[in-house]
Amino acid sequence: MMRNRNYSEEALDNFLSLDGEWRRLVEESNQLRHKRNVASEQIPKLKGEEKQKCIAEMREVAERIKQLDASALELEARRDEVVLNIPNVPDASVPVGCDYDGNRMVASHGQARKFDFIPKKHYELGEDLDIIDFQRGVKITGSGFYILKGDGARLERALIQYMLDLHHEQGYTEVFTPAIVNTGAVIGTGQYPKMKDDMYWCERDDLWLNPTAEVPVTNMHQDEIFEREQLPLSYTAYLPSFRREAGRNADTRGIIRVHQFNKVELVKFVHPSNSFQDLEALRSDAEAVLQGLELPYRVLLLCTGDMGFASAKTYDLEAHSPGADQWLEVSSCSCFTDFQARRARIKFRPEPHLKSEFVHTLNGSGLALPRTMVAVLENYQNKDGTVTVPKALRSYMKGQEIIG
Repeated sequence: MMRNRNYSEEALDNFLSLDGEWRRLVEESNQLRHKRNVASEQIPKLKGEEKQKCIAEMREVAERIKQLDASALELEARRDEVVLNIPNVPDASVPVGCDYDGNRMVASHGQARKFDFIPKKHYELGEDLDIIDFQRGVKITGSGFYILKGDGARLERALIQYMLDLHHEQGYTEVFTPAIVNTGAVIGTGQYPKMKDDMYWCERDDLWLNPTAEVPVTNMHQDEIFEREQLPLSYTAYLPSFRREAGRNADTRGIIRVHQFNKVELVKFVHPSNSFQDLEALRSDAEAVLQGLELPYRVLLLCTGDMGFASAKTYDLEAHSPGADQWLEVSSCSCFTDFQARRARIKFRPEPHLKSEFVHTLNGSGLALPRTMVAVLENYQNKDGTVTVPKALRSYMKGQEIIG
């Protein structure tokens, strides 16, 4: 599994080494405890020098047990830290592959638009229509930040409202959570420690800027036990997200890869018996956003080498960008099995008299902005440089049909 996911086997080797030593110490401690228990029954029956010798020996045993327990506790902490670096096991239906080229296209919807003129790129449209301001975004923060203004800001707000309303109709409960999370939360969903260099850390308070709404929404139920009839639980949430994009070229022109972006998230807590069927339903709910916007898109089943750290199976939805003639990921829909639930300690009780078990968690972008904005601007552009507002968004923009 580690090889198929392009991970070093070092973490697994470290775990096995630490775990083996921990088991050896615990076994020795248990044997000494047994020896001490036997001696405690015999000592009252002993007399004189033999009794004193046994008492002295048990003092040495007690000291050794103390040393063993301290060492075992230290090893346990180190072992638990190493475990955090071991990814989830992919489902058997996931294709084995090294990178993006190993992904499998499983569906497509609509045709890439044909133009009778050379289509502009989104940043050209944004600047020509005065709806995206890159220079002032850099001025107030730095590279990788931008400002939406006028109809650009209104269009993004319309997209968010449209998505939230659609997901509400699909049966999701809308929540609005804090956009700053603690370390326990990013451990719970698997961003820490794997992605710690890609997140913004508020050192003074030991808090993290939200990297994706999956984190606060999933951890709403940290350390909780559901009753079986409560499942499935379905949430949708809008939040700004923040990523450093460490190691990537965040200076790419436009808004395809930026440090702050809006996203509407879908999160589900489901029974383990049908979590992969629930993933298909979640994917369908995310696809409905693109279908309502009448954007051409395709669905990829990600291979082992391209999946997220915590995922057992992931579908990516990619919308077509005609300006750059490329496909842009606007959503990742994933089933995490019990990987996140174990880290966040989220359980359910199958029956009132039975022991609790871990739930399965799912999440997907429904959808991520600003790439959805890029797809809208480029697919709905007109020869005269204006952009037609998609029908699904017009009611959110007071009936406006053209951005010009």
